[in-house]
Amino acid sequence: MLEVDARGLSCPIPVVRTKSAMDKNPQEPISVLLDSEVSLENVTRLAQSLGYEINLERSGDEYRLNLTPASK
Repeated sequence: MLEVDARGLSCPIPVVRTKSAMDKNPQEPISVLLDSEVSLENVTRLAQSLGYEINLERSGDEYRLNLTPASK
């Protein structure tokens, strides 16, 4: 599973990095690490629009979004 660590980054950078990972690895699950609710909402919206299944894990002030392509 690929991992995108976007903690400490302001939008749109987390979305851009997640989209780049999706484009380069269209059939791979991706784990995205975030520490902002705004980034969480924006990356979630991106994943939904591209048909990814989303599993959210929260640990304190950090989030892990596990994104799986729906076709997999």
